[in-house]
Amino acid sequence: MIADLITGFNSILNINVFLAIAAGVGLGITLGAIPGLTATMAIALVIPITFYMDPIVSIAMLIGAYKGGLYGGSISAILIGTPGTDAAAATILDGYEMAKKGKSGKALKMALAASVIGDLTSMLALIFIAPILARLTLKIGPGEFFTLIMFSLTIIAGVGGKSVAKGLIAAFFGLFLATIGIDPIMGTRRLCFGIIELDSGIAIMPMLIGLFAIPEIIIQLEQPLTSSIPVLKTSKNPDDNRLSLKEIMQNLKIIFMGSGIGILIGAIPGIGSSVSSWLAYKTARDSSKHPELFGTGYIGGVAAPEAGNNAVCGGALIPMLTLGVPGSISVAILMGAFLIQGIIPGPLIFIEHGPVVYGVFASLIVSNFFLLFLGLLAIKYAAPFFCKVSKIILFPIIIGFCYVGSFALNVTFFDVKIMVLFGIIGYFMRKYEFAAAPFLIAMILEPFAEGSVRRFLILSGGEIGVIFTKPIAVGFIILTIFSLIHFIRKK
Repeated sequence: MIADLITGFNSILNINVFLAIAAGVGLGITLGAIPGLTATMAIALVIPITFYMDPIVSIAMLIGAYKGGLYGGSISAILIGTPGTDAAAATILDGYEMAKKGKSGKALKMALAASVIGDLTSMLALIFIAPILARLTLKIGPGEFFTLIMFSLTIIAGVGGKSVAKGLIAAFFGLFLATIGIDPIMGTRRLCFGIIELDSGIAIMPMLIGLFAIPEIIIQLEQPLTSSIPVLKTSKNPDDNRLSLKEIMQNLKIIFMGSGIGILIGAIPGIGSSVSSWLAYKTARDSSKHPELFGTGYIGGVAAPEAGNNAVCGGALIPMLTLGVPGSISVAILMGAFLIQGIIPGPLIFIEHGPVVYGVFASLIVSNFFLLFLGLLAIKYAAPFFCKVSKIILFPIIIGFCYVGSFALNVTFFDVKIMVLFGIIGYFMRKYEFAAAPFLIAMILEPFAEGSVRRFLILSGGEIGVIFTKPIAVGFIILTIFSLIHFIRKK
């Protein structure tokens, strides 16, 4: 394997591959930082350019766009409290709080460090333990999947804000709204009220943009507005915008914990980075000696979700390369790029296209260094801009990006209406102290939970007790119980 990897590095030692990776990462960071323009869109925009490129060059460019997009979402999450991608939503809880305290530079640098380390960890897992993880994820059926989602839903208990009751109300509201659309099993319409656009449910990204961006802008506009007021304040202490090696080492446990969760979640087809980032955040908070610091502008609350969502990149490639099953929408597009180049992912890919695969592995590792360099470049210009520009100039720009991002996802004005509606809902939730996080988590997880439990009940003939005969499912049930007991004792 080492010899194959060395051959792979030799195959990418040319200027075309490096330029392709740099272009992909740069475009991914730019689009990921704009609310609504996700990593998936970055890949989709790049793919037509790569049709006539060499396989290694084209796939390297697409993977660079994927990685850049995952990190780029944290920039807007930290600086304006609006996630550029759904995977960056958990980063807002502590990242934006740090930015409001004048520590935006430190938060952005920790997000970048965690992203790069998580990414690199997932690449090593992909290269050395892909077959083992692929066999493990094959054992996760609908029953195990459902218990995993139930465990993930316990995140709600810890991010419900000051009032547990209000957090639960927000979560139930999210669960309810997530059932709108076509029934995943029977194919019947639910709660659509004759609106055809609702057949596919409420789109997550317009909802996210409305829930976080619009309320923040309205609340800022309620304050005195003059041309000299910047969006973020600047700390007078230079250490507040520096990230020391000591701080990285102190959070290394959290980063590796998030990376492990991201790799495992990524390897399970169909879940994606938004779930892994919330699960990484919850795990880091529950295992911390000071869980009360999370949500107040704690640097570990930035490191955990960023490591978790970026580690999904390598994890999601595991089932695609070993089984021919894409782990997410972004990876499905990447799989299409493989097929366009005449490379069929699956068990025989290492035999039939070994040099290309190991060339891709080498480009995955090299792209981390480009992510680090270009990420630092983005931080150098992004954070000072938001600390200097006034609200009068910036707010119209942000609103414009919100409209464009909401429209561009499905190219429909209905999503813009969804964004505005959830902006109003989010504003009143903020006013009456209903936390947005439980609502969002419930919206994201409900389709996974409903689909898996109904498939499990069909396969088991309606016998729910069969789930206790599955060791992995029982393990997740025990984790769920312990998580709830821990929360109750803490309260």
